[in-house]
Amino acid sequence: MRRAERADRIGAQLDELYPTTPIPLDHVDPYTLLVAVMLSAQTTDKKVNQVTPALFAAADSPTGMAALEVEEILGIIREIGLAPTKARNLKRMAEQILEGGGEVIPDWDFLESLAGVGHKTASVVMAQAFGIPAFAVDTHIHRLAARWGLSSGRNVVQTERDLKAVFTEDSWIRRHLQIIYFGREYCPARNHDMTACTICSWAATKKRIREEMG
Repeated sequence: MRRAERADRIGAQLDELYPTTPIPLDHVDPYTLLVAVMLSAQTTDKKVNQVTPALFAAADSPTGMAALEVEEILGIIREIGLAPTKARNLKRMAEQILEGGGEVIPDWDFLESLAGVGHKTASVVMAQAFGIPAFAVDTHIHRLAARWGLSSGRNVVQTERDLKAVFTEDSWIRRHLQIIYFGREYCPARNHDMTACTICSWAATKKRIREEMG
């Protein structure tokens, strides 16, 4: 089966399973989404959603965050993975936004210039906050794309390029979330029976199944 055909079949399955794709991170505007996505690195969305109410009560804008000391931010987000680094980045990011005019704007260069914001985080914000087609690829999507034969990319940059090539641009925003949802619900990283998986069972190569299931 050609890669494009595989992508079409996978896309149809994902659309059937997840006709709507709510954003799993609680937020109210582009800035609070940006903060939540930054916090989510190496941390579950559930944990982020437990921490952000207190954080946003203290500072739900760049002005409020910039006014806090790093130690104050750290005290609120301490349970989050990499909290000390994230606390420093949150303060610096808020300062940079204020220096740039005070608003989170849909501009790649601007977003990726912010402390603690990489291409994946910028992609999520562009897509979910501004509706601009982007395909955010994290390690989970990278793994599933390889499992399903949609990409042979050795890194997330190559995988993003491959996924953008096989899925139509108007589906990128929902595909990102659908693949994440499917991975969490049906296609875990470890102890996964690929032969019983509704996608891996036909999309993965026999070689891939042998390698993963050992």
